[in-house]
Amino acid sequence: MRAMDNKFNTDWEKIGPVLVQATSEVIQTSQPVEFQGLKFYGSYGPTEQGYKRKEWVNKLVAMLPGVTAHMFARHRKKNYPECPRCNAKVKACPKCRADMRGTQEKGVDVRIATDMITLAWADDYDVAVLVSSDADFVPVAEFLETRGIKVIHGSFPGQGHHLSSRCWARIDLFQLRNKFRFQK
Repeated sequence: MRAMDNKFNTDWEKIGPVLVQATSEVIQTSQPVEFQGLKFYGSYGPTEQGYKRKEWVNKLVAMLPGVTAHMFARHRKKNYPECPRCNAKVKACPKCRADMRGTQEKGVDVRIATDMITLAWADDYDVAVLVSSDADFVPVAEFLETRGIKVIHGSFPGQGHHLSSRCWARIDLFQLRNKFRFQK
């Protein structure tokens, strides 16, 4: 038996129209649903792979019609993690000696929330599809609902249940993936 293919391999030219069609089916309106744009938010770390991710977004995703990309740098944390028992700072991994500080992103969630509220305030949209698993967006979805904005959660399999439960509706991206998957 073949394992289920969970890969998304997103074709960024297709995903906007696919989400518009799915949204139209969910809200069941007689009015045509119009694709007004896709906002892509992401972050990259201070590594070669991180810089390649930023370059990929700027050269591929951000160049597509109707797509706006916002990339944020993750910075190395200033403080080292501490042992929960003795509070000693752990500077290097005991096994491979790698720096234990890791990275942290600043601004991605706040920027998404700010853009959602700002655009709603300017009466630029009636329905938003939020593709995230982060429960930090629950207050934004709840606030926008009080303003008459429908927030539909574009959800991933097994993730973001709390956000889905607070949004107006949910679209299962796993079920739609063949419609926006990049074909080799």
